[in-house]
Amino acid sequence: MKKIISLIVLSIIVISCSDSDKVFDQIVDAETRGSTLRTIEITQNEIDYDVPSSTLVGGGFSATVEVQDQESGNLLSSLDVYIGYSDNTADAGNSTIGSDEVLVQSFTLADGTIGEFGLPRFTYSTTATEMQSALGLTGGDIFGGDNFTIRFAIVRTDGATYSAADNSGTITGSYFSSPFEYTSTLVCAPKPTTPGVWTVNMEDSYGDGWQPTTADGGGPGLTVTLSDGTVFEIGICTPYEEPGYPCSGADSAGTATFTVPDGLTGAAVWRWNGDFWGEMSAEIVSPGGNTVATVSSGTEAFDIPIDYCAD
Repeated sequence: MKKIISLIVLSIIVISCSDSDKVFDQIVDAETRGSTLRTIEITQNEIDYDVPSSTLVGGGFSATVEVQDQESGNLLSSLDVYIGYSDNTADAGNSTIGSDEVLVQSFTLADGTIGEFGLPRFTYSTTATEMQSALGLTGGDIFGGDNFTIRFAIVRTDGATYSAADNSGTITGSYFSSPFEYTSTLVCAPKPTTPGVWTVNMEDSYGDGWQPTTADGGGPGLTVTLSDGTVFEIGICTPYEEPGYPCSGADSAGTATFTVPDGLTGAAVWRWNGDFWGEMSAEIVSPGGNTVATVSSGTEAFDIPIDYCAD
């Protein structure tokens, strides 16, 4: 049934494309006074935080964005970048220092490049220490799990300004990917994986088990490789094929557990193998009962970053 629905959706998309050269044209025609900032690529958005020394030891933020308006970006006067800080750990650090944004850079059209669609693109990059310095934060103010916020604002030649607060559901949706605001999270440096029973809570929004790499199945959605070479394969059982690994649960949900032995000296590698239908999601819980990672539906294959601050 899912395959039939997918073919219908694909047919609709093909027909829609013949009615208009670009989805962007349709939206701009209806909202000619607005400007949007489309995310082209985020190349870095994590910061390494060392708990014993209370210092940032690497990482930062880097992204390329594209300005869109009814004059092909030429209504841009400046693209302003603001840095802020969010204290997500009430029991550590200081929740007031750095909470006010600061303007750190203003791009003009001359600073950008023209992308493949004839629209101006800008790349903003900053290090963790540069963000900390801009906000006047000290080691005692920060902690793993907190994050820096990076907010863009479009200032137009007609005096109008567009940023995160002006977004609509259409602009922030999957096509435009235009949040205007991003985060760079403080992640504690890897350490030996905590011994004990780990738990992975899994869901499938369609209710037919996990199909990570093919339409019917394709093996486990998540694998964990311990430093001694032991591999655990994890996923919700699907009715479409024999899974070939010890899957857990069925249809909409499942829970898998595995035990990490004492004495391991390295960190485990957590691998998300993909999400063919955009329906899979998971939550990883440490032996201490802390959620150390979540994976949302639609996420492509990647190595899952573990929150070692919470572990």
